[in-house]
Amino acid sequence: MAEQMAQLRDQLARTPADVVVANHAYGLFELAALHLSLDPPQLDQARLAIDALGYLVEGMGGRLGGPGEELTAGLGQLRMAFVQLTAAHHAGQDGASPGEGASSEG
Repeated sequence: MAEQMAQLRDQLARTPADVVVANHAYGLFELAALHLSLDPPQLDQARLAIDALGYLVEGMGGRLGGPGEELTAGLGQLRMAFVQLTAAHHAGQDGASPGEGASSEG
């Protein structure tokens, strides 16, 4: 077991940091997409993953190279899907009987 851990550590040390960071960002993308795809969508969980991805990708300021461009595009898609699903959720609540759903405050 210790030998396997040492091999994994060596492999990680040889992997460029931008590749490792991009892989973690892809994981956040997948997490957000998963929560958006559930029925009903888990909007609070998706928002957390989207925000984390945004801080990571946008905070890197282009230092992730090609994967950064893909992640930036994916982040935009996630944000758009989140807005659309949130609007649909609120529209469904607007159709609820008085006293249910979202308030009329804007």
